[in-house]
Amino acid sequence: MPNRLATVAALTLSLIATAASAEGVRTEKNMSLDLATQIAAQTVATCTANGYAVTATVVDRAGTVRAVHRADNAGPHTLEASRLKAYTSASAKNTTLAMMEGAQKNPAAANLVNIPGYLLLGGGVPVKVGNEVIGAVGVGGAPGGHLDEQCAVAGIAKVQDLLK
Repeated sequence: MPNRLATVAALTLSLIATAASAEGVRTEKNMSLDLATQIAAQTVATCTANGYAVTATVVDRAGTVRAVHRADNAGPHTLEASRLKAYTSASAKNTTLAMMEGAQKNPAAANLVNIPGYLLLGGGVPVKVGNEVIGAVGVGGAPGGHLDEQCAVAGIAKVQDLLK
């Protein structure tokens, strides 16, 4: 009987320990204010050098705005467009250009445009540390989403050494 009691006690403790570890604290990488500011500044500088007046918005992994840079003469609509592109990219962990193209080619994905807060126009690019998405940058204002995306990719590339 004492052996059986010890076995039941050990099994119970094992189950409790397994349940406790399943509910443990998570550690995640995320976007710092300094990193977000650098990405936004580099992105706007790249677009400005190419003759485009844009706004760049950087969000963290949860889609919360961390930094916004708006170039001189960028249209007022670029603020919201860049935020929505960044949110969409961070949420879906994909570029908004790839999502837009997928929605155009795949009728089943066409409903992505109905998700509140999503904007399927090129210019949203995830920011990654390895394979982990820690946020995204969204750009609005260049004469085409593919050009917005090029500026976003260049802005991220300028801080690549910090993404380790």
